[in-house]
Amino acid sequence: MRMTAIPTRKIYSFFYSQYFSDGLRMTFGVLVPALLFNHFNQLATGVALALGALCVSVVDAPGPVIYKRNSMLICCGLILLVSLITGFVQPNLYLLFAEIVLFAFFFSMFAVYGNRASSIGTCALLVMIFMIEKRMAPQQVFQYSLLILAGGIWYTILSLAFFQIRPYRTAQQVLGECIGEVAKYLRVKADFYAEKTNIEENYNLLVSQQIAVSQHQDAVREILYKTRAIVKESTPISRMLLLTFVDLVDLFDQITYTHYNYESLQKTYQPYGVLEDVSKLIHKMADELDRVGFAVQSNKKYKPASNLNQELEQLKTHIDQIALANPEQNVLVLKKILVNMRNINQRFSDLASYTQFDLKTVIKPTQNLEFSRFVTHQDYSPRVFLDNLSFKSASFKHALRVALVCGIGFILAKTVATGHHSYWILLTIIVILKPGFSFTRQRNFERLTGTIVGGAIGIFILFLIPDKTAQFFIMLVLMLLTYSFLRLNYIVSVIFMTPYVLIAFSFLGVELIKTAEERILDTLIGSVLAISSAFVIFPNWESDQLNETLDKVLISNLNYLKTVAGRLNGLPLNMVEYKLARKEVYVQSGNLAAAFERMVSEPKSKQKHAKDLHKFVVFNHILSSAIAAVAANLPDKNSIYLPAQFKAARHAQTILQETAKRLDLTNASSAEMISSKAEHPNKEPEFDPAEVDIAFLDDQLRFISKISLDIAKVTDVILS
Repeated sequence: MRMTAIPTRKIYSFFYSQYFSDGLRMTFGVLVPALLFNHFNQLATGVALALGALCVSVVDAPGPVIYKRNSMLICCGLILLVSLITGFVQPNLYLLFAEIVLFAFFFSMFAVYGNRASSIGTCALLVMIFMIEKRMAPQQVFQYSLLILAGGIWYTILSLAFFQIRPYRTAQQVLGECIGEVAKYLRVKADFYAEKTNIEENYNLLVSQQIAVSQHQDAVREILYKTRAIVKESTPISRMLLLTFVDLVDLFDQITYTHYNYESLQKTYQPYGVLEDVSKLIHKMADELDRVGFAVQSNKKYKPASNLNQELEQLKTHIDQIALANPEQNVLVLKKILVNMRNINQRFSDLASYTQFDLKTVIKPTQNLEFSRFVTHQDYSPRVFLDNLSFKSASFKHALRVALVCGIGFILAKTVATGHHSYWILLTIIVILKPGFSFTRQRNFERLTGTIVGGAIGIFILFLIPDKTAQFFIMLVLMLLTYSFLRLNYIVSVIFMTPYVLIAFSFLGVELIKTAEERILDTLIGSVLAISSAFVIFPNWESDQLNETLDKVLISNLNYLKTVAGRLNGLPLNMVEYKLARKEVYVQSGNLAAAFERMVSEPKSKQKHAKDLHKFVVFNHILSSAIAAVAANLPDKNSIYLPAQFKAARHAQTILQETAKRLDLTNASSAEMISSKAEHPNKEPEFDPAEVDIAFLDDQLRFISKISLDIAKVTDVILS
């Protein structure tokens, strides 16, 4: 039953997702001007408006509406300026070459201001590229540029109108997708208990999925915590969104710290069949979590498909039977697993309750978490741009690389690929060439493969279906799918994009076979230039930058441990500081895992200590899980004072700090904070020792010290 229900729900989830919503909006925004003006025999005007709308749609990424509005307005101003300059210098090849090189460098440097600014730079370059082949008289340049601007303004109004109509829709979509990613993470954790699972390979999957969860959590924070309407208002839906995300992060924390020696578990308990029951039940929990994500995404009430409480009781019965039938067998670990699963189920139940839109449930006060502290605030001052004008900056080297390759691409377009659409070479370079080699290679493969496959599909459609009406509706579907998959799956997007472009050109009377050949040839030239330049022109190898990433993740775990250790020394729980430290661990761990994945996809000759770095990534994950386990087993309300356990935690901190110092990149302020004298309240707190499992704390703290030593040893090997 589960195997058939999940894919069906995934299909529905796609249609409720932000990706499909974006696809609909982009398709409507680009197509309407073209169709409207074509109806009045003004197709050229419609195409110019559609071009402006298409360029501005590039920056229409999910985020707070004020950021979307500002970025689209800046984009409108830039496309007007760039189209005017390109239109006037276009007749002079030397000036055009200089413009391409200078603009390619300047707008690529926008990456120093983050992803949204980078997309604005991409938008400006797209307008420049599309204007290269436009031969117009000076007076026509003004008219055409104003039409492009009008198209951009039209799309901006359209996008903002969508938000005004459904202000919470994007937040629901992004949050629902984030819940789905946590469900995938839970499934990977479930596989550790399955009999035939390769533990090492499953750790790789776990690390990869941790990257996805971290990225989605950042996206949700960006929308929820920077959107005043959600943070300040007390409407049921705004409260529901905030409470759901806060509890989702706590649920992810609960899932993360459930770490065991899985190889030992398999050897000890596999004969009893209980671990398979654990794995199957956790998979069911993940399925139910998926249902909650779908309910949030589709703005519907959650309907359970399984009685998890009943199945947890059945698992308890199974564990009790093992204990009775095998008195010599210690089942304490199994009972701990059961307790963790019950805790996860309780957090899951709280999460599911928010989808019922019960006013008593969702209109309850959220903790004062000072939401603005949980999101990064980009500095847009000119100083950031100027500080990066150095070969020490990866963004500077990337911008130089883009400028040089675009210059070479333009020369080839004028001397070798002299077709009517030779600007496709520059377009391919801009789309494919990324700061890192691994991402460039991936985009290169996706673009080239998608273009060849899509070209074949386009020719097949045009020859097999000559009816123009049928072709139009096919193009409409292809267009919608192209924009829907643009951020979701690039190769699929390109496969749909190529036949859509070929059909569009066929309506303009362009020769089919020649256009298809030209697109494939130009894409091939652009791909070869992009991938070869990433290898030889100011190459940016991941292994050369990993020390800084390792240092940051060590500092984040160090601060996390310091926050938790303070509780053992009598300090009261500061929920904001604790959650900030936890969030930083997740972010930096995700960055480390992503950097490692990029490194192992680079040429073997450029990889350094790959096996040891993999150990570091796994040890880091285990360390943060162990720290979270200690935090979860301390009472939330009462202060405690356990000097022996605090001393053990302090010992682990010292090991981690010394390891960070050996990386020689330790942040001075962090080091000073960590090495300062331990705080302690004037009066020792009174607490009930029964509230704390001392034996568990001792075991976990010994384990944390051991893992810290393992991290220190593997760091020494990496630095050797």
